[in-house]
Amino acid sequence: MSSLPARIPAFRPATAADWGAIEAMLNDARLPLDGAREHLDSFIVGELDGAIVCAGALEHYGATALLRSVVVSANRRGGGTGGLLFDALKAIARSRGIAKLYLLTTTAAAFFARRGFTESTRVEVPPALHASREFQGACPASATLMSMALTTD
Repeated sequence: MSSLPARIPAFRPATAADWGAIEAMLNDARLPLDGAREHLDSFIVGELDGAIVCAGALEHYGATALLRSVVVSANRRGGGTGGLLFDALKAIARSRGIAKLYLLTTTAAAFFARRGFTESTRVEVPPALHASREFQGACPASATLMSMALTTD
């Protein structure tokens, strides 16, 4: 568990100035960088006391989106920050009319399953998503593919 008290980060769209912090968190969590910087405009970051403590992106492909590079700084892991980040990303996806989210993960399947994702097969993935860097090799073939239908509730 995190030793820091639970606090809610302020979420905002990422800027070019945020890339260094995002890159450091992705490296620290051993998440792929391939394609992330090219999709910086699809990232949001969470800030506390002027420091970026989490980040994540939604790559849009029609009515679907790829949830990628969801990361929390090491000192904030286990304290609920990841759930808050996911909730913010899900709200953005819904506001943009996204009907279904997909993701690839090697380490966080349980985290996403608790939030409503289920395992999927690559055959189910819309062809447009196969063009993403994550499907083109940034994530290993052994990564778990998960999906979640978004409702308007």
